Amino acid sequence: MTKNTRQAVVGTGAARRRRRMLMATCSRLVLRPLVGMGAVVSMLAAPAGVSAQEMLPQLPPQPQKFDGITPAESQPPSWPAEPQAPKGAPNVLLIMTDDIGFGTSSTFGGPVPTPTLDMLAKDGLRYNQFNTTALCSPTRAALLTGRNPHNVGMGNVENLSAGYDGYNSVIPKSAGMVSEVLREDGYSTAAFGKWHLTPQWEQSQAGPFDRWPTGEGFEYFYGFLASDTSQWNPVLTEGTKPIDPAAGHPGYNLDEDLATRSIKWIQQHHALAPDKPFFVYYATGTAHTPHHAPKAWLEKFRGKFDQGWDKVREETFARQKAMGIIPANAKLTPRPDVLPAWSSLSPKQKKLYARLMEAYAAAVAHMDSEVGRLIQYLKDSGQYDNTLIIFIEGDNGSSAEGGPNGLLFQQSMINGYKEDLDYMVSRIPDIGGPMLYNHYPAAWGWAMDTPFQYYKQIASYFGGTRNGLVISWPNEIKDKGGLRSQFHYVTDIAPTIYQAVGVQAPAMLDGVPQKPLDGVSMEYSFTAPDAPSHRHMQYFEMVGNRGIYKDGWVAAMRPFRQPWGINEPGAKAETQPWELYHVADDYSEAVDLSKANPQKLRDMQNLFWAEAGRNQVLPIRTELTAEGRPSLAKDRTVFTYPAGMVRISQDTAPHIVNRSFSVEADVVVPQGGAKGVLVTQGGRFGGWGMYVKDDKVVFHYNALDPRRYTIRAQEPLTPGPHKVVADFKSDGGKFGPGGVVTISVDGHQVGQGRVEHTLGNWISHTEGMDIGLDTGTPIDEEYDVADSKFTGDLKGVTIRLK
Repeated sequence: MTKNTRQAVVGTGAARRRRRMLMATCSRLVLRPLVGMGAVVSMLAAPAGVSAQEMLPQLPPQPQKFDGITPAESQPPSWPAEPQAPKGAPNVLLIMTDDIGFGTSSTFGGPVPTPTLDMLAKDGLRYNQFNTTALCSPTRAALLTGRNPHNVGMGNVENLSAGYDGYNSVIPKSAGMVSEVLREDGYSTAAFGKWHLTPQWEQSQAGPFDRWPTGEGFEYFYGFLASDTSQWNPVLTEGTKPIDPAAGHPGYNLDEDLATRSIKWIQQHHALAPDKPFFVYYATGTAHTPHHAPKAWLEKFRGKFDQGWDKVREETFARQKAMGIIPANAKLTPRPDVLPAWSSLSPKQKKLYARLMEAYAAAVAHMDSEVGRLIQYLKDSGQYDNTLIIFIEGDNGSSAEGGPNGLLFQQSMINGYKEDLDYMVSRIPDIGGPMLYNHYPAAWGWAMDTPFQYYKQIASYFGGTRNGLVISWPNEIKDKGGLRSQFHYVTDIAPTIYQAVGVQAPAMLDGVPQKPLDGVSMEYSFTAPDAPSHRHMQYFEMVGNRGIYKDGWVAAMRPFRQPWGINEPGAKAETQPWELYHVADDYSEAVDLSKANPQKLRDMQNLFWAEAGRNQVLPIRTELTAEGRPSLAKDRTVFTYPAGMVRISQDTAPHIVNRSFSVEADVVVPQGGAKGVLVTQGGRFGGWGMYVKDDKVVFHYNALDPRRYTIRAQEPLTPGPHKVVADFKSDGGKFGPGGVVTISVDGHQVGQGRVEHTLGNWISHTEGMDIGLDTGTPIDEEYDVADSKFTGDLKGVTIRLK
């Protein structure tokens, strides 16, 4: 179907929504009373010469479709109309990867081969001035709603929400997602992979579920709610049900699973409803931490980054120019002073840092290969040509959150723990595998954002916000392999989809008036390569970093804190200098014009503050805390759980960080003894637990390798009922204090020992608390998750905060 034909049916979804609301009202006011009265009359014998109709009370005339007492006296039957997409409307496949900067993929000149993205670019268009928000949740909220992130309450990641309209993480129902609109207009909808948009306090099995994917217009969801998860032992949800697909399946890999699941879903959909288009949101967790990849893929990149980040950045810049991806006059911006030169590193550091980068590259390349399986299925099944594929390579710039040295565990940065270099080197063989949650050094993130300054979180510079975009639609895009240089923003994707499909963003959705879209459609660029951009202005703000674009000019505030310093106060944002760039002629923001044109800078700053006020950006938050937000655990000190409860989320579980607490388990040990988990919170990448092994109670605290502490009971549990207690008495202090653990059985002390360090910020933002078994990864490698269920009778577990 042509574009004009699709536009002829624009508005049918909105009209249908109005009719549905009217019919529902009429049904409540008129039809139900009449049907009930008719049922009564039908049971009565009418007097001779009097019809059953005449026995009905004389009510004012009401509009009815079926006004007869019997079918013979009524109009012919009819059925409620099913939503119908515009004839010939395309399938829509929206792909978003994670933490992959502009200069990463081969499609945009980067060092990591991405043949799937390359192929789509050859079949469609690549965009070299497409921008995101610089952080995960805000980008995803803007992508799916078509509104600015603060305008929908997502001014930061949902983990760090705050009680201000622009930051509360509660996307209002007045900002309906593209999934809801397309479902209302006749599409089948599904989401796979990362979500990261549900408020923390709504992520438990107590709900509510209206801000989970299945409450936001997706009929099917298979993925994870959190910011990240292990590729080998992911914490997944199907619909709203926690699942553990990796348990008992060695060699499981999430990227492979997501591709297989999405293919099966589309395959089933196509078999059952071949004429009904689909909307699939495919959001990989790759390449957010952890950087995991199968061994064969890790081997492909051995030695590929031994030249270091400075040289890799130069090589990428040269390829970008040779490919025409960036303008011929673009400049390579210098390395920030906070990052070391590769030449200044020791051999030990170079070996470690190169291996960490190899894992990132392997993760990206492997993910691209798995997406390729999905694309190949669309081709093989004849659906490719009429599928609008929008592939956004990254939700922000590549990350510097690994800090100067990189990390074996992302959780170390979160909990303020400095990893020892020699220990890190000793774990090189494990990098990329299931035993680590590794992240490369910050300078690799900078190199993957070539040619721009900075990286993820720094919203004031393109290193944080510029991402590669490819759009393919063989039936409609004829300039195959074309390059587009119009300036656009992530909010522009939703209106582009609406226009391409042939529907309008509704003024009313599910009875709720809708906010206007902030985005503008990019569809004009499909056929007009040199047309001026339809976007003229865009503000940027993230964790205090701020900037604004207006018709070829950018004003940018210098970052006041580095992304790896979340536990540090940083400089005062209000005192940081601003810079001015004419990006119409200076693609990479290399030449600061603030001193040459101070009035233009002031005008741009004033424009930023006006946009900040209009979009709920104020008050601007520079602290990275989430104190005072709603929580099911708030104001509680006693928590009792039955056996079998799993995935009790971080915000719902007892807040044991930086305080004393006790754990009580009522058990019955059978003849022959018992083994297994009583309670765990977290897993291999930080947490604590209590389990039984060799009939003895064990308390284990994992404060991140090598800081692990095990306290064992000296006496075994005998058959029969027992009250098992582990009491942790904190040393006190504000952040990660140690303490003494005392284990007792039926009031009798059977073990005691010290925990020298605890986690000072989060126990686990992914794995949650389990009762009577362990899911995800084990808290202690002494047992296997697949065989972790307690073999005795666990009556319940009570945790008391002190």
